[in-house]
Amino acid sequence: MPPASASPIESSAITLATTLTIQSLVSMSLLTLPAIAPLIAGLLGIPAAYVGTYVAIAYVGAMVSSLLSGSATRRFGAIRASQAGLCVCALGLALCAAESVPAMAAGALLVGLGYGPITPASSHLLARTTPAHRMSFVFSVKQTGVPLGGVLAGLIVPGLAQWIGWQAAFLAVAAANLCCALAIQPLRAPLDADRDPTRGLSAGSGLAGPLRLVFSQRSLAVLAGVSFLFSIAQLSLTSYLVTFLHQDLGMELVAAGFALAVSQAAGVGGRLLWGYVSDHYLGAIRTLMGLSLLIALCALAAPLLRTIDSDLAVLVVLCLFGGSAIGWNGVYLAEVARQAPAGQASMATAGTLSMTFLGVVVGPPIFGAVASVSGSYGFAYATLLVPAGICLALLWRFRGAFAR
Repeated sequence: MPPASASPIESSAITLATTLTIQSLVSMSLLTLPAIAPLIAGLLGIPAAYVGTYVAIAYVGAMVSSLLSGSATRRFGAIRASQAGLCVCALGLALCAAESVPAMAAGALLVGLGYGPITPASSHLLARTTPAHRMSFVFSVKQTGVPLGGVLAGLIVPGLAQWIGWQAAFLAVAAANLCCALAIQPLRAPLDADRDPTRGLSAGSGLAGPLRLVFSQRSLAVLAGVSFLFSIAQLSLTSYLVTFLHQDLGMELVAAGFALAVSQAAGVGGRLLWGYVSDHYLGAIRTLMGLSLLIALCALAAPLLRTIDSDLAVLVVLCLFGGSAIGWNGVYLAEVARQAPAGQASMATAGTLSMTFLGVVVGPPIFGAVASVSGSYGFAYATLLVPAGICLALLWRFRGAFAR
C-alpha cells in the first residue's frame, strides 16, 4: 500500500484511472486498421487476410520496446514512458493514413513501438499502489483498457471512416493520443518521483535483462509461455473478427464493427469477472486453466456460426469468446507481479510481455494463412483449440511452481 505520507495524487484510484485511459487509447490505436480492414484492403487491392501481417509488424515493435521499457521506466519514470508511447503511436497512425502499403507497414511498426512500454510502465505504478490481496482485480480493471480500446475502435472507427473518410479517422485517433499525452503531464512529478536518472540504458542489457529474469524463475517462465499461447487466440479473434463476419457471414461493415465492439465489451466484463474470481475463489492458476477450456469450446463453436440464422446467437458466442480470449490478461499480469522479485515488477512484466507479443507476431499471420488456404475463417478459428489445449497442459503440469 502507499505510504502514509503519500499525496492524494499518488492514490491507487488516480493511478488506476490514468493507466486505464492510456491503455484504452493505445489499444484503440492498434485496432484502428483491423476495424476497417475490408475497406482498406479493397482500396489497396490486397487480400483482407493481410491484416495479420499488419498486426505482426506492430507487435514486432511492441516486443522490442517492451523489453527496453523496464530500464527506461526506472530511469525516466512510468508517466514519461507512457507519454512517449502515446506520441509514437500517434506518429504511426499518421503514417497509416497514407494510401500506401509501405507507409502502413512503417506505421504499424511505430504503433507497436508506442504500444510496448505501456503495460510495463503501468505495472510499475500499480505494483507500488495496490495491496497484494487486490492485485488480480486491480490489474484486471486496468487491463480492461485493451478491450475498451477495441470497443472504441469497433464503435467509432467504421462510422468515422464512412463520415469523414478512413484517412481522417486515422488522424482523429492520432490526435486523441496526443491529447492524452498532454493531459497526464501534471501527474509526472508525483508519479515519477521514484525514477532513477542514473539508470543505464544499454540496448543489449535492456533487451537481455528482462528475459534473464523471466527464464531464471520457473513460475515466470511458465507464465511467459502461457501468455504466448493466449495471445495467439486473443489477437486472432480481434484482428480477423470483422473480416470473418463480413466475408463468411455476410454482415455489413458497420454491423461487423458493432459485433467487434460487443466482443470487446465482453472482454471488459470478463477481465473484471476473472480478476474477482481469481482473488476470491480460484486463484490465478486455476482461473487461467478454466479460461483455456472456455477458449477451446468457443473455438470449436466458431465454424458453426455460418449455419445459425440468428444474429443474437452469433453475438452470444462472440461474448463468450471475447470474455475468455480477452479476459485472461489481468489475472496473468497480477500473477507476474506477485511472482516477480521485490521491486522488479516492471522488469518481469517486460520479459513476459515479450513472449506475449511474440505470440501475436506468430499467431495472426498463421491464422490468416490457414483461413486463405482453407477458404474459411471459421475453420481457422477452430484451430485455436491447439494453443488453448497446450496452455491448459502447461498450467496443469507446472502448477506446483506457483506455491509462493
